[in-house]
Amino acid sequence: MSTEGIVHAYRHLYRHGLRAVHFSKPARYTLRDRLRLAFRRGSPADFSSQRIANTIDFLRHATAESGLEHIILKNLLKVWWYQDKAFRLKPRGKNNSEWTEINVTVYDTLNHNIRMLNESMDICLPAMTSRPLV
Repeated sequence: MSTEGIVHAYRHLYRHGLRAVHFSKPARYTLRDRLRLAFRRGSPADFSSQRIANTIDFLRHATAESGLEHIILKNLLKVWWYQDKAFRLKPRGKNNSEWTEINVTVYDTLNHNIRMLNESMDICLPAMTSRPLV
């Protein structure tokens, strides 16, 4: 994809994601942060127009009714929000590198499940752990 196509893909995903979460406050910021992280870390070769179109359809279905797509998206955003919140907390009496490693490995199974969902539905939900700058 071209740079302009990637920018348009980001905007479409963000717009449909906001509609899917009904512009609720913690969810829209978490969605924004995850999309930014995915587009900043990803290479242009990672973005497929078919996968992005399927993801937009997924978000449209999440917007239209509170079915399975809406529940999946809502739960993912809750987990991502708690994950980011855990990284913001400073543990008392523990080494920060150990705490960061624990917080990262806890979400390995979730990221694997998101990758399998992406593969089976041919969509592109971000399946990565956001790490703090330590």
